[in-house]
Amino acid sequence: MCKPFMVGDQQVGWVWPGVEKHIQRFPDVFMVEDKQVSLCPSLQMYEERTARVQEVMVKLREEGEFIALKGWRDEMYEVFHQRSSPPVFRMERTATALLGVKQYGVHVNGYVEHPQKGPLMWIGRRAKNKSTYPGKLDQVTAGGFTAGLTAQEVLVKECAEEANIPQDIALTAQPAGAISYFYEDERGLFPEIQFVFDLKLPLDFQPVNTDGEVSEFYLWDMDKVKEQIAQPDFKPNCAMVVLDFLIRHGHIHPDQEPRYLQFLENLHKTLF
Repeated sequence: MCKPFMVGDQQVGWVWPGVEKHIQRFPDVFMVEDKQVSLCPSLQMYEERTARVQEVMVKLREEGEFIALKGWRDEMYEVFHQRSSPPVFRMERTATALLGVKQYGVHVNGYVEHPQKGPLMWIGRRAKNKSTYPGKLDQVTAGGFTAGLTAQEVLVKECAEEANIPQDIALTAQPAGAISYFYEDERGLFPEIQFVFDLKLPLDFQPVNTDGEVSEFYLWDMDKVKEQIAQPDFKPNCAMVVLDFLIRHGHIHPDQEPRYLQFLENLHKTLF
């Protein structure tokens, strides 16, 4: 059974038994108790916590027991109780799955309003060399937070890198809420929150990938989009973001979809 991961009196993640048995070897960093795992109370400062947790994760990476750490990115991620509260420390992004830390990202629904065909959505296909979900369908652009960036800064950065969307267009994106969900796989635990933005693109705009992470783009009508998000070819959390768009824009109707309320509930899970 997973245990809450605490920093002080605030929960910031979950620890599963396969990780607990390894981190209990570092009692000066992690305090393992019957009902929870805590960061050692003697670690009070942000930089000290960051350094000590990093030491443990580097050691675990060297030992080669965890699949998640084989994808080490050298990308630091801030750990929060809530996004609105100050970060308590930062850690290697791939290691967050070992501590079940909330991961935040930004997903952009890029769409156009065609005068004859109606609304159309740009969909990207992930490059086949991506370490996660290679070749799967995705938003026109999306990305996780890195330490020190705001949601809008992540949006502008990812728009430029993944679809060559100019900053002046990217800044017209409208915030449209967030989705939250929890899943686990062979890498660890993933409580995630994705900030959602809707971006109306010019009719003549053609996205072009600049960072090698997207292999191609498609411009589909809403019927095609609805059909595709139900297929395994779509990255699961991206399908959820599109589903949220379809509901908010009236393309899925409660009188016509018997799972309407189930969809809404599953798009907004309480993580801890």
